[in-house]
Amino acid sequence: MRDHDGLSFSLQEYQRRLNALRERLQRRCIEVAIITDPGNLFYLTGYQTTGYSYFQALVVPLEAEPFMVTRRLEETNVWPRTWVEITRPYSDTGDAIETLWQALKEFNLHDCWIGYERNSYFFPAYQQERMLASFDASNFVDCFGIVEAGRITKSEEEFELMRQAAHATEVAMQAGIEAAVPGASENEVAAAVHDAMYRAGGEYPAVSPYIVSGPRCLIGHATWEGRRIQENEGVFLEIGGCKRRYHTAMMRTVWTGRPPAAMLEAEAIGREALEEMLTLIRPGVTSAEVDHAARHVIATNRLDAELITRAGYSIGIAFPPSWDEGYMLSLKPGDRMPLEPGMTMHLIPWLYGIEGDKVLGISETIRVTENGCESFFSNTERRLFINE
Repeated sequence: MRDHDGLSFSLQEYQRRLNALRERLQRRCIEVAIITDPGNLFYLTGYQTTGYSYFQALVVPLEAEPFMVTRRLEETNVWPRTWVEITRPYSDTGDAIETLWQALKEFNLHDCWIGYERNSYFFPAYQQERMLASFDASNFVDCFGIVEAGRITKSEEEFELMRQAAHATEVAMQAGIEAAVPGASENEVAAAVHDAMYRAGGEYPAVSPYIVSGPRCLIGHATWEGRRIQENEGVFLEIGGCKRRYHTAMMRTVWTGRPPAAMLEAEAIGREALEEMLTLIRPGVTSAEVDHAARHVIATNRLDAELITRAGYSIGIAFPPSWDEGYMLSLKPGDRMPLEPGMTMHLIPWLYGIEGDKVLGISETIRVTENGCESFFSNTERRLFINE
């Protein structure tokens, strides 16, 4: 392992993560792991690139030195960003799977029990089928989730990056709130958000901020399209700041003009639901219990509003196309995963369909502590913002 100034974390932190992974592999009787998920590669080594549509892998034996198989161009990310010392690149006219197979043979790993991430988005089925058909498939096992078992709780070094991401989130949100005035376009709000976010030290997020106004607020996962903001309507903002691939996210809602009674009532309900979640969260409480706390408050409203999604999800490392780690943990009915200290989550008890045509979002990114939870945000009020 190489120590140098380009690492996102201390070498000791990477050694801890690698040792913990090897312990989990050993318990599963897996002798070598082929890790392909971009988030997992970053977690274990610091490697990142936007070129992850090409095959890339970290091969982790139980004892020998790990090595990477990447496209030749992407190998240029290994030396300045990671501790990895051994690479086996392939050219644009080369064969990634053949290169992987030859590397396994070179290091006498081809006869081992080999784990691979069968559900990795960027290890497509045709490449997996080639791997299993070309190699001796009898010694391959699915180890999807084995890295995520370490990622689900964060360390102090990770919390520090998330605090930096949170600063970018808050600065960007404040800029968006101020820019969301009648006559401004959604694009102008987006420009203000991005300018503030990057000037505050934020890096490119896994998802662009969601910025919608008026009736477009009812469109899920939509963002700016040039619409002009009108008087007496809502503007929904959801922003995820990023630092070294670690994200924090926040929802806030602006009303242009004097808000109707329904929006003020929705504000009270949204704040109450969020407070219920924050009060309940502590180690040992399950995901479903936290979801129920928010869902119960929202279900009793008289505004025809609903919580139509999960009430929250794990957040941390992310690459496009999503900023969440919801496949690792989601706050939703029926999920009995107990919370643990060090988990980080985006709590989203938002109200959809207020009087049929409005939304209200007030959210927080938090971490679970030994006795409860605490927010990464300190400078953005939890309320409906009014731009008259």
